[in-house]
Amino acid sequence: MSFIDKAKAKAEELLGRAEEVYGESHGDAAAQVAGEAHRLEGEVELEEERAEEAAHGHREVRPTDEDGRTAG
Repeated sequence: MSFIDKAKAKAEELLGRAEEVYGESHGDAAAQVAGEAHRLEGEVELEEERAEEAAHGHREVRPTDEDGRTAG
């Protein structure tokens, strides 16, 4: 995954978070669910990249919390 792909995945995750918060604050369940879907899609893409890098020995796998941040 190139730098551009990583940036796109992170942008999708962040936009999903924003949409999710918008939906929560405005009582818009559809926006909240769509935002959650975008956030999760971005998180999955980033986790897949971390796993690929670890499989190829490019970096150490570090556990992440539910928000995708490295734990510890």
